[in-house]
Amino acid sequence: MTSASHLSRVLNLVPYLLARPGIRIADAAADLGIGVSELRDDLTLLWMCGLPGYGPGDLIDIAFDDDTVTVTYDAGMTRPVRLSPDEALALVVALRMLVDTPGLSDREVVKRTLDKVAAAAGDAAASAARVSLSTTIDDELVDVFSRIVSDGKAVRLAYYSAGRDFSSERVVDPIRVVIADDHAYLHAWCRRAEDVRRFRLDRIDAHKVLDEPAEIPPHAKELLASPSVTFRDTTFPRIVLRVAKSARWIAEYYPCEDVTDEPDGRRLVTMRARDLEWAKRLTLSLGTDVEALEPEELRDMIAADMQTVLDRYEM
Repeated sequence: MTSASHLSRVLNLVPYLLARPGIRIADAAADLGIGVSELRDDLTLLWMCGLPGYGPGDLIDIAFDDDTVTVTYDAGMTRPVRLSPDEALALVVALRMLVDTPGLSDREVVKRTLDKVAAAAGDAAASAARVSLSTTIDDELVDVFSRIVSDGKAVRLAYYSAGRDFSSERVVDPIRVVIADDHAYLHAWCRRAEDVRRFRLDRIDAHKVLDEPAEIPPHAKELLASPSVTFRDTTFPRIVLRVAKSARWIAEYYPCEDVTDEPDGRRLVTMRARDLEWAKRLTLSLGTDVEALEPEELRDMIAADMQTVLDRYEM
């Protein structure tokens, strides 16, 4: 039993017992389809539930002996829960976002819940309808790749890598579709890299579902659970950057091996890059907010690009 279903069962005990004061514990257990010892554990847990206040007088009170049980104080559990306007607004907006989440197995259940909450919320639901959930995500593309994941087929991708400014083809074994930072991604095992990779759906130029099952290594999903999966491999080049206060977000956005604060507020950030071309583009895009310290090859690449720009000005 999940924690949510257990909590629901425990709280439902209150109206059940209120309607049956003095019921025999064995009879109640039989009605609820659980064992006597399990029911006693639930009754003990009920003593810890109640209204805010966190004192003994605010908690549910139960009297039970070896044979019978009676609720002597219900702590208001007989009253229906009423959401405040802010709570209702937040709940309706959250449910609307959940309905649009790819790969949701019980979408119809969420929709029915949303309809019920919206009907009960009244004016708050009308306010939620005006909350913009606009996004750049292509829902049709999300559905296409969600179906590919569900079908368990390998797929050949033509993919544009913005970091390298380069297009390539590779065969991948899809694992899941996720939405993050206002973009949709396909997480998949890349057969060429022999590792987990993340592909932004709007950068997939073409795809072809292959007539062969996806072959996802058993450890691939464990790798995917690691936040540093993208830059985990120690075979990737190690770079060291000195970042200004305005670029300190780099240390939170990218997995780092080491972050050291300097007295003037800047940071030394050590991380792994897919390649030095990606590191160069990142550094140049942030201008004077970032200084590349290592490796020397990266510094030379940046200097060469800057010299090329200066030469154009002198022409």
